[in-house]
Amino acid sequence: MIGRLPLDEQLAALRSVLSRNEVLVEVLDRMARLGLPGWYLTAGCLFQTVWNVATDRPPTHGIKDYDVFYFDDHDLSWEAEDAVIKAADASFADLPAEVEVRNEARVHLWYEQKFGVACAPYASTEAAIDSFAATTCCLGVRLEPDGRWRVYAPHGLADVFNLVVRPNPVLAPREVYETKTARWRQQWPELTVLDWPSEPTALTPASP
Repeated sequence: MIGRLPLDEQLAALRSVLSRNEVLVEVLDRMARLGLPGWYLTAGCLFQTVWNVATDRPPTHGIKDYDVFYFDDHDLSWEAEDAVIKAADASFADLPAEVEVRNEARVHLWYEQKFGVACAPYASTEAAIDSFAATTCCLGVRLEPDGRWRVYAPHGLADVFNLVVRPNPVLAPREVYETKTARWRQQWPELTVLDWPSEPTALTPASP
């Protein structure tokens, strides 16, 4: 019933639940030390930890990797991003998980080639999080220098706690959503997965 609590209580519950994933907490701590601009730990590792705790599975069950977004538009070269990736790889080398760090200021340079649709340049890490294929994925957490958890959740937390997956048709194509949700359903059969919205039917002009 956490999804029906007031938002401040949901945020407290989110921190409590995520803290049960020791790998996740370690990634947050180490990322805070790296000090990348506008960074967030985001997507699957967050909501899947909640799903695991809600369904009495181990907190790390089914989590493929730990995605970290940051935003640096001062140097859009691959070399600059690669230097950050290598530094992060060294920092996380001893963790029993894959941590993938990516500069969201560069996404528009490769997104169309990979997914077949154009992506306008993002203005921030938050804007990148907004474009995930499911609203449930639109979640980011980072550890501030004062120890506070900063949570970005543009669609709230109710669906995350209620195990509802809702499409977010703003950028990613339908097949991305359906591929991801098919895999999630196999690992978490308790999910409620909502269908991708149908294409609007063109109206036929009336005969005179």
